[in-house]
Amino acid sequence: MLETIQSLFWDKGYAATSVDDIMKSTGLGKGSLYAAYGAKEDMYLLAFTDYCAWAVEDAKERLLGDDENALARLRKYVRASAKGAATSRRGCMLAKGTAELGGRFPDVDNVIEKTFKAIEGAILDCVRQAQRAGDIESNRDPKMIAATILAAARGMEALGVAGASSASLSLVAQGVLSLLTPAAADISVGTDAARPPRSS
Repeated sequence: MLETIQSLFWDKGYAATSVDDIMKSTGLGKGSLYAAYGAKEDMYLLAFTDYCAWAVEDAKERLLGDDENALARLRKYVRASAKGAATSRRGCMLAKGTAELGGRFPDVDNVIEKTFKAIEGAILDCVRQAQRAGDIESNRDPKMIAATILAAARGMEALGVAGASSASLSLVAQGVLSLLTPAAADISVGTDAARPPRSS
């Protein structure tokens, strides 16, 4: 049931999703809906928090591994971000929620902040692993690299929703990977298949 509510908010956004929409999609009456999930704001927070928890776990799964293959995982992460952005117009619920509600609801802001910090932390750990393996220079600032990769991944997602071409997103990915090591920039968006978007 929560997945149905989440899908509505993901596709239409918070403001454009009415309680009547949710009632029709779930088959629940207003009293039952409110008893189970609370008011509309509570429903959104539950759905948004669930999506963000998935986003963090997905990033950790993609980036977790040994030191020796850390650079390869970073490369694949950037490639998959570009590929996913080029093939999905639905976009990311985290990005949509941030754009629509960021700064409006403290509880949502708290989830957004924690989610981005957790994803950046997963990237940072992988960058440090690549440095320990000698694949990224040890004198490079790992926090700067992680922040840049995160910003690029989020930016590519926004560009993809706006209709950016695969070729354009490939250039972005190459630019990001060139910051890691010159050899890492030798990539193509189509090299790795992106993981299918959640619930799409």
